[in-house]
Amino acid sequence: MNKSEIGKAIKQRRKFLRITQKELSEIVGLGLRSLIDMESGKGNSSIDQLQKVISALGLSITVKVKENE
Repeated sequence: MNKSEIGKAIKQRRKFLRITQKELSEIVGLGLRSLIDMESGKGNSSIDQLQKVISALGLSITVKVKENE
């Protein structure tokens, strides 16, 4: 999963929960611009920032070993 796919999943879940970007940024203590960049697949969010957003939305991150292509 790349940054834009992660951002899309975050945005879809946020909208499903009817939370604005401003509200979510305040909930997780992240700047609004950082959240906007995260949702659009831009910028370089830290793992900590991503985890805060994911957790606040009731999502989780899964790490797995890549298959040989």
